[in-house]
Amino acid sequence: MAEGGKDGAKDGAKARKEPGDAAIEDSALQLGELSELLGYSLKRAQLRIFEDFLRCVAPLQLTPAQFSVLLLLDRNPGRNQTEIASTLGILRPNFVAMLDGLESRDLCARIRSTNDRRSHILELTDKGRAVLARAKKLVASKHEARLNELLGPANRAALLAMLTKIAQEF
Repeated sequence: MAEGGKDGAKDGAKARKEPGDAAIEDSALQLGELSELLGYSLKRAQLRIFEDFLRCVAPLQLTPAQFSVLLLLDRNPGRNQTEIASTLGILRPNFVAMLDGLESRDLCARIRSTNDRRSHILELTDKGRAVLARAKKLVASKHEARLNELLGPANRAALLAMLTKIAQEF
């Protein structure tokens, strides 16, 4: 064997590169039809938006889903787990795990329903309200402000209307 071990394999791979490979590596991949697919574009936009959201609320260590749960609990006191999970489209096992995390941080509490002992009512704690208030300020002043600046008021309203239509009617 002329070339031995892992280094030999790497050297062999380097030797096989074509002369124009460096230029190809530096240019972006051509997406072709992929760039025309709404689902692909929505997913790419969602990933960028989630990344920005996470950066904005990093001091609070909240995910977009956790923030959504806290917002719903604030607006809908006394609702049960099933209603909140269903509204957000979160599967029961995932929702239970998320609630465990929020409860361990003392952001919300599960209270057994007096009407149905199999059901739990969810409530924000005082700490949960305080964290939510800070998160709302960060989201409004940083995250949503950047999106508003990028899109402008008319495009923002139009995009929100289109996304709502897809979510409700598709």
